[in-house]
Amino acid sequence: MVTERVDAIVIGAGVIGLAVARALGRAGREVIVVEKNAAFGEETSARNSEVIHAGIQYKPGGMRASLAVKGRDALYAFCKEHNVSHARCGKLLVAIGDKEITGLHGLKANAEKNGVSDLVIVNGAAARAMEPGLYCDGAIVSPSSGIVDSHGLMLALVGEIEDKGGALALASPVLSGHVFADGIELDIGGVDPITLKAKTVVNCAGLWSDRVARLIAGIPDATIPQLKYGKGQYFTYAGKAPFSRLIYPLPSPDSQGVHYTRDLGGQGKLGPDIAFIDTNTDYSVDPSRRDAFAAAARKFWPDIDAAKLQPGYAGIRPKLKGPGEEGDFLFSTTADHGVPHYLGLYGIESPGLTTCLAVADHAAALMR
Repeated sequence: MVTERVDAIVIGAGVIGLAVARALGRAGREVIVVEKNAAFGEETSARNSEVIHAGIQYKPGGMRASLAVKGRDALYAFCKEHNVSHARCGKLLVAIGDKEITGLHGLKANAEKNGVSDLVIVNGAAARAMEPGLYCDGAIVSPSSGIVDSHGLMLALVGEIEDKGGALALASPVLSGHVFADGIELDIGGVDPITLKAKTVVNCAGLWSDRVARLIAGIPDATIPQLKYGKGQYFTYAGKAPFSRLIYPLPSPDSQGVHYTRDLGGQGKLGPDIAFIDTNTDYSVDPSRRDAFAAAARKFWPDIDAAKLQPGYAGIRPKLKGPGEEGDFLFSTTADHGVPHYLGLYGIESPGLTTCLAVADHAAALMR
């Protein structure tokens, strides 16, 4: 088989891979994005809350915290420039009881360390005035939180990649690879298999990033994390959306809890819950979870009609940490694995959608 030489390959055409390819293209690199699925963004990027997060609860000093505000602002600007549907609808993080009220103040202080400067704490009456039908004793108002059309966002990214001379190769899985002194060789499957040798390879394979890395001979196994899979299910709410803003409980280290969001069409939904599973392909939704979802939401939404909850969809997060632990993004560079032409992105879960442009800029800077 003939080996073709290319400049840069990005593995994975989710929102992170597409954003990284765009950033490399803007830096003057010729980029090919290879994706095993028949369309871009079919996994984690299409199976989430589509929320633009403000950057509130992440541990200060971590990658998620450092990229959240930067990514949020860049995403709003990108959506405006490229006419990607979005709404800066705002969010209320609600507290019930004195202990959770205390938690609100700690959360606000944490957010301010992350550069989130527009949060306001209001009492229960003020929150209920903003959102009739809501119950709480207090809330953080986050005006910079919003929602975005994730498919429209990825479509715009693909357009920019192609405008810069890049290409997207769908149904093109990485089968194997080898590290050489002058680049990395990848055997690409599909209808027309091909071997490509790239000066630069960026692994943005999301749920498959650890497995893809292990397919490339020469990347030390000890430097490749073993991903854990956090599955989240969603239930949609029939009828008119009850709240105009997003409604969240206080977060835990590994989850933001069952919360209320809506899409740009006004469809309300609850989720996600979280369960750690052994597979990264189980997208089934358990209808028997409806009552548990209703019970979780009833704490802040007393009048919820459980009968209007219908199984929606599920997503799976590529997590670096297990139950009860707070994870972070991992950028595995030459300093970590000793391979000069390879960058591995692992554990890019929430807020990956929000931070995609900031993640991409950081990745492009590391590759320079």
